[in-house]
Amino acid sequence: MPTNQQIINKAGTAIQTGSLTHGLLQPEQARKFIQQTFDATNLGPLVRHVMRTSKSGEIDKIGIASRILRAKVENTDDGYRAGVNTNVIEYACKAVRLPWEITEETLRENIEGQQLEAIITDLMTTQLGVDLEDLYLNGDEKASQVKEFNSSDAFAIGDIVTNNKKLYKFIKAHTAGAWNASEAIEIGAAADADFLKLNDGWIKQINSGGHVYDASGENSMKLDIFYKTLQKLPNKYNNGKLRWLMSPKRAQEWELYLMNQVIGKGGAVPENVYTQPVHIPTVSCPSISDDKIVLTDPKNLVVVNTYGMKIRKTNEGKEAIMQDKRFYVCHLDYDPIIEELDATAMITGLPSLD
Repeated sequence: MPTNQQIINKAGTAIQTGSLTHGLLQPEQARKFIQQTFDATNLGPLVRHVMRTSKSGEIDKIGIASRILRAKVENTDDGYRAGVNTNVIEYACKAVRLPWEITEETLRENIEGQQLEAIITDLMTTQLGVDLEDLYLNGDEKASQVKEFNSSDAFAIGDIVTNNKKLYKFIKAHTAGAWNASEAIEIGAAADADFLKLNDGWIKQINSGGHVYDASGENSMKLDIFYKTLQKLPNKYNNGKLRWLMSPKRAQEWELYLMNQVIGKGGAVPENVYTQPVHIPTVSCPSISDDKIVLTDPKNLVVVNTYGMKIRKTNEGKEAIMQDKRFYVCHLDYDPIIEELDATAMITGLPSLD
């Protein structure tokens, strides 16, 4: 992920605020802006990006069967033709916005001067990319139904509640009674419900229709966990393009486990096993919670955006005059979808790292 200094050094190379008075971006500008948001994270550049003019519709999916070659007989047509399998994936983009403001005094007094406007815009674009990846992975429309935990209520797996100003999702059914920390996982602060409810992310989609290995019975990371998860995936998808997507802490714990094995039992572990369990490389994703690991080809994860993006600014109007400020807002649409759910697997219920 770029450092603040790297972002400052490239200030002005993305979307120039001076050209944003008309608001609606041209298709090429929209494409570059979205690309910058994807470049803000490790996973972003690896997933598939699709741009559409319509906010909802279908994306074509084409497949070809295996073992389609046949023997050739001279001067003969046996009528055999290889078939093409076609299907569609539906998408429905959700509209989101990111507003911010800068005081004129800040622009005047800061050592960067007028360039500060471009620097802040780049910083906002980078943070937008980080937040969007969080939504692509963790979005859950059930968060719109969040309510405060009450000991007299029963909750099902997947229900989201607030408790002591924190947001939790139940991983086990809860019957009426006192709060039991083993039945739910923390997914953020209570205020994060307004963020997560925007759309269903990839993790929820995989949990509903992909291959899931429950590791709640394990007390530590083991190589067997990776093998058992891989075995759930049909062999045709194990084609060298798979990646383990996990949190940085989980990746570091895996390294610690291997080091402890070497220290405790002697011998040596091949260097690539630290970063490629089961010969599959890992991708560090800070937005993934420590209790989950996702297995898929990143290109199987699709983000649909529309060309109808707007970045608007104004230093006019009553509020701008009275507060001596410039106001900005970025509008865009998105939908995270999965091309082939059968080509996804996920480890859940991993032991706590605390």
